[in-house]
Amino acid sequence: MKEEQTVCYSCTNENCFIKKHLHLEQMITYISKKQNITCKKSDPFITEGAPLQGLYFICKGKAKTVKTGINGREQIVRLTTNGDIIGFRGFGTSKRYLIGAYALEDTVLCNFSNETMQEILHHIPEFTYALMLFYAEELNKSENNIRKIAHMNVRERVIDLLLYIHRKFGQRNGLIDIELSRKEIADFAGTTEEQAIRILSSLKKEALIKTEGKRVGILEVSELRSEIMEHKYF
Repeated sequence: MKEEQTVCYSCTNENCFIKKHLHLEQMITYISKKQNITCKKSDPFITEGAPLQGLYFICKGKAKTVKTGINGREQIVRLTTNGDIIGFRGFGTSKRYLIGAYALEDTVLCNFSNETMQEILHHIPEFTYALMLFYAEELNKSENNIRKIAHMNVRERVIDLLLYIHRKFGQRNGLIDIELSRKEIADFAGTTEEQAIRILSSLKKEALIKTEGKRVGILEVSELRSEIMEHKYF
């Protein structure tokens, strides 16, 4: 993991929370205080339980956030890409990170320290309001996921995951634009690697998906949606 200079004003990532507020004159002061970090694939950049060191914004790349569950097993709780924020769950209320985070590919991160973020929140009300709405939306998503997953069987959870990454990352050349191992799919779907492999194999035989290495391509989006429609997919 190494530092890399990234200039916000020339950044092409329009989804970034920081980029969206660069029109505010006050932001100039805080942009110069951020740290830019490059992570290689599989590098950890947040350790669960480590002292809080501000928020991370993905400039370019993909990452996963994990949380330790029963019997010390890590479960993937979120997949992130360009513009997403990482480390926000403990910010402002905890002195330690509540999650861990790893790069899924070579990734460029922008880190704003605790002190810098607090200054921004105290002095730029537009940013603070937007972040409040972000937290409200994330809370709503978490509550919906808990309710949804509680009523899904394993096959439905795997299908729900496939549709989620299809929406979030899109497809290129017929394959979802993210590499996930069978174990990572299992961790996110809350099942075992063996079950995940079995379900993916079944979906492939039914001509609903295709696979190439660690990549999955969805062939029949509407049919997969129909399987979990009762759980209010939309």
